[in-house]
Amino acid sequence: MSASTLVFEVGDYVVYPKHGVGRVIELQKSEIAGMQLELYVLRFEKEKMTLRVPTNKAEGVGMRKLSSDKTLKEALQVLTTKPKVKRTMWSRRAQEYEAKINSGDLVSIAEVTRDLFRADDQPEQSYSERQIFEAASSRLARELAAMEESDEKTAQAKILQILNEHAPLYYAEKTL
Repeated sequence: MSASTLVFEVGDYVVYPKHGVGRVIELQKSEIAGMQLELYVLRFEKEKMTLRVPTNKAEGVGMRKLSSDKTLKEALQVLTTKPKVKRTMWSRRAQEYEAKINSGDLVSIAEVTRDLFRADDQPEQSYSERQIFEAASSRLARELAAMEESDEKTAQAKILQILNEHAPLYYAEKTL
């Protein structure tokens, strides 16, 4: 194959940092600008998007296999921990959250999900906070679903259950 150390087969789930979980639907050879390239053709169902990634660039762009069971366990554990309250300006925090989501790192995505979660009895979020929370929890749910061979809705319900079980513990601390 090519110089890339990552090898994906047709049918494999992969994580592309900027788009989340996709599936390799084809290995393609194409000539682009006079060069022969081998490409992974990825399909992202949720976005209804197809992406072609040169096999020799897959590692460089951060494309990876699904997380290990250990990493998944660590990410779900993060959801049970106390949210980090930051006092910086929202625009700066939003940039940090977006960077964590786009890193493709499951534990970082879980941290954003935990930090922006609001239980029903907590103060409402701004529109932009809600958007970032939904992006993070959706990314987390899609990888969880792919790993557990379930659907995104089931995975999302599991994430929300964990958050709802643990949020009252930390929210109660703040009001005491």
